[in-house]
Amino acid sequence: MSKEQKRQAFYTQSSEEVLKNLETSNQGLTSNEATKRLDEYGRNELDEREKKSLLMKFVEQFKDLMILILLIAAILSVVTSGGEDIADAIIILAVVIINAIFGVYQEGKAEEAIEALKSMSSPAARALRDGHVTEVDSKELVPGDIVILEAGDVVPADMRLLEANTLKIEEAALTGESVPVEKHLTVGVAADAGLGDRINMAFQNSNVTYGRGMGVVVNTGMYTEVGHIAGMLQNADETDTPLKQNLNGLSKVLTYAILIIAAITFVVGVFIQGKDPLGELMTSVALAVAAIPEGLPAIVTIVLALGTQVLAKRNSIVRKLPAVETLGSTEIIASDKTGTLTMNKMTVEKVFYDGSLHEAKQAIELGLDLPLLRSVVLANDTKIDQEGKLIGDPTETAFVQYALDKGYDVKAFLEQYPRVAELPFDSTRKLMSTIHPLPDGRFLVAVKGAPDQLLKRCVSRDKAGTIAQIDEATTQLIKDNNSGMAHQALRVLAGAYKIIDEIPENLTSENLENDLIFTGMIGMIDPERPEAAEAVRVAKEAGVRPIMITGDHQATAEAIAKRLGIINDDSKDHVLTAAELNELSDEEFEKVVGHYSVYARVSPEHKVRIVKAWQHQGKVVAMTGDGVNDAPALKTADIGIGMGITGTEVSKGASDMILADDNFATIIVAVEEGRKVFSNIQKTIQYLLSANTAEVLTIFLATLFGWDVLQPVHLLWINLVTDTFPAIALGVEPAEPGVMTHKPRGRKSSFFSGGVMSSIIYQGFLQGALVLGVYAYALMNPVHVGDMRAIHADALTMSFATLGLIQLFHAFNVKSVYQSLLTVGPFKSKTFNWSILVSFILLASTILIEPLEGIFHVTKLDLSQWTAVLIGSFSMIIIVEIVKFIQRKLGFDQNAI
Repeated sequence: MSKEQKRQAFYTQSSEEVLKNLETSNQGLTSNEATKRLDEYGRNELDEREKKSLLMKFVEQFKDLMILILLIAAILSVVTSGGEDIADAIIILAVVIINAIFGVYQEGKAEEAIEALKSMSSPAARALRDGHVTEVDSKELVPGDIVILEAGDVVPADMRLLEANTLKIEEAALTGESVPVEKHLTVGVAADAGLGDRINMAFQNSNVTYGRGMGVVVNTGMYTEVGHIAGMLQNADETDTPLKQNLNGLSKVLTYAILIIAAITFVVGVFIQGKDPLGELMTSVALAVAAIPEGLPAIVTIVLALGTQVLAKRNSIVRKLPAVETLGSTEIIASDKTGTLTMNKMTVEKVFYDGSLHEAKQAIELGLDLPLLRSVVLANDTKIDQEGKLIGDPTETAFVQYALDKGYDVKAFLEQYPRVAELPFDSTRKLMSTIHPLPDGRFLVAVKGAPDQLLKRCVSRDKAGTIAQIDEATTQLIKDNNSGMAHQALRVLAGAYKIIDEIPENLTSENLENDLIFTGMIGMIDPERPEAAEAVRVAKEAGVRPIMITGDHQATAEAIAKRLGIINDDSKDHVLTAAELNELSDEEFEKVVGHYSVYARVSPEHKVRIVKAWQHQGKVVAMTGDGVNDAPALKTADIGIGMGITGTEVSKGASDMILADDNFATIIVAVEEGRKVFSNIQKTIQYLLSANTAEVLTIFLATLFGWDVLQPVHLLWINLVTDTFPAIALGVEPAEPGVMTHKPRGRKSSFFSGGVMSSIIYQGFLQGALVLGVYAYALMNPVHVGDMRAIHADALTMSFATLGLIQLFHAFNVKSVYQSLLTVGPFKSKTFNWSILVSFILLASTILIEPLEGIFHVTKLDLSQWTAVLIGSFSMIIIVEIVKFIQRKLGFDQNAI
């Protein structure tokens, strides 16, 4: 047997051919043979990418363009100063290293979270080894092993079934189909059959929900269908996040601006004012360093890291930092139905008995002593384990759970009526019957099944304990109610019973399932999560369009979508099936993609097409998924959102974020946090760049005027103290009111949109003008008349104090681009208040503490000079408030995104 044989289409072969090709038998492998094959084929597990070393993770943090600019500026500042002035370089390098450490730490925390999720399930398997049933670690299985399957098992490898006794397997992880597939030993399966049609196969990571079976392992590890899709992920397109695109754009803008400013300064100094070229080069580099917001990368990382902590508390595990902000720009949320929008648990919703239809919760008198519930609980293969967990087919567990929810002791009831014989369910007659002894020596036959099939075998009906023949009116009433529930996408099963004196010797459907007494019908559905409808409403209000993508049938998908509010009864948006999608070319689909909000019976390829179609429309797309079949689309989407509970390891690995509770409402919480994060990063950028613009403008104009306004140490201290602390505080500001009532920014938006760029420019010029104004005032109104050195020292100190204070006051302005400071609340955030206070103390200490005067080249100021400084600084708030008022009156705030 060679490895190439693993690629055979075993589902087209007979059982005998499969066993022969795999060189095994119904008795399984010997232990020695299993060991040999394990060495040959390797362990039954998916290949993991080689983990990056700590050093590699650290080095990768320096690939960002902004970081490279900072490093170049640090090197230039050292070179141009002859190695004497390394303070700038040290600060820049410290900021860059802190940023890298934050990135590595967050990546490590995310890996820990993923490893914890991966370790949630590592199933064992029952295999025949040496002719005996042995429990084997699923990772030790090899081709040729014979494995036994029962309800509740996870299929440990790809298997060709040899036995299937009413075997049903839930394969949603691979096919997206939420209803379990009934397995048969059919040989005539076409070679090109899809996974869902290979009914004689069992696939790795699928779940046995009903019956029993036995199969031979044909594929393990990366050769399984799960492994095949895992391999496809390496070729899936990965999209840059809006945050990365924005930061790259910002880096380019700053690069050009810095080069232009430095060049102009050098040319003016050397060719117009005739200054020393080396000295002017140093001045140009100093300007370049002043223009770079060196704290921005670290602050962005801090803001994103804090966002991940907030989301972790709200059941969202973020694997990649930029994903936090990407959520805020999301315009389309393509969500799986089962488990995310719904409970992933079949639930009784309506009950028809005694000639009337009732809501499940209103059927108060329905009990185990009444025929309907008694029939469906007895004709039922659900098992209740020691912890009270129900194991079995979702439809059958729904009946037992309904009885438990009504407070009945189902275990005691089943012990009272033990099963002594049965006719198992099969897809031909669509019925199941069980036989139970009664106290009087007779036997109760409990039957459940498809209403249309069961009704054919009923001659009477039980209405409130009264048995009467079924007439045409009753038959029509039953059919009408069955049809009504089916149109609401409910799965309907009926119950019946009869009393017999003895069990037939030849137990067949013909001599048992006849002359039955009809008891009623039960309608079930996988209901929507209670909070999902509200989450959909909030998403729509926020301009985010929810899209449902499911492997379920069209009627079920449409019904749930209407109940959730994704589509309306009169909506033009309707359901598009996979068959209809196949008839459209990519170009045709992109033209009509906006017409559809629900997709049914889709495959992995369809999901990728849907995501790409929206992306080609310029939309930012979030995609949720839990199955292996979702992984390529998760990786293609702008942000892939995996499921922490039901998600496969492959889907988690392809995701940017994982929902610990598998809940759609959690996504909306994350969107709100993402919007807040982006807004706060915008505030930080507006604050830093307007402050840096002021510094550059002040030095540039002062150079042209021949003034010595600021010393390098002043710029360093202001950048370190008054820039850093308020900027970080702005990054953790509470969300502004109404953040979820605005439309999403979209892909074309940037950090400079929504009035931020114009604010940076005019506020930067305003700060520079005020600082130069105070400097000019100091020169024209000297305290030390006639002493030019003292006059210059006072002016220098006043301009330093004004620039520092003006930036602290300006931090209040930046709390909102257009809203008044009084509206957003000046002292709402304790973090912000403390940052301003600490920055003020550090700034004032350089002037007021005598030992620091010499270091910072400042002097003591008298009351009149401090008054001028305070008036000049506080004017920043007054002027900006006036500008905001005018902007609001002109309606600029309505266009802000």
